[in-house]
Amino acid sequence: MSDTEDPIRLFLLTALTDETSKGLQELARTFHATRAKPSDPPDAWRRYLTAVRQQALSLARSGELEFLRKGKPVAPDDVKGVVRIRRKSGTP
Repeated sequence: MSDTEDPIRLFLLTALTDETSKGLQELARTFHATRAKPSDPPDAWRRYLTAVRQQALSLARSGELEFLRKGKPVAPDDVKGVVRIRRKSGTP
């Protein structure tokens, strides 16, 4: 499977089509909701949090997304703590 076929990568690119920013937890919960089983515990979305963060970092390094801390862009290698992500301005 290539990077472009990764389901989390594709999800991030489609979920962030508008101009708003979203938190990593919100995105992990939404991704889990598309795959949830009735037997899953309420916090099952957490299993996707690391993968969502890693794919977001990869997309930020390639210039497609940007991380925000307190509303200001942050370099992908300087990301710590609570952050949000959004499509980089000018990216289709």
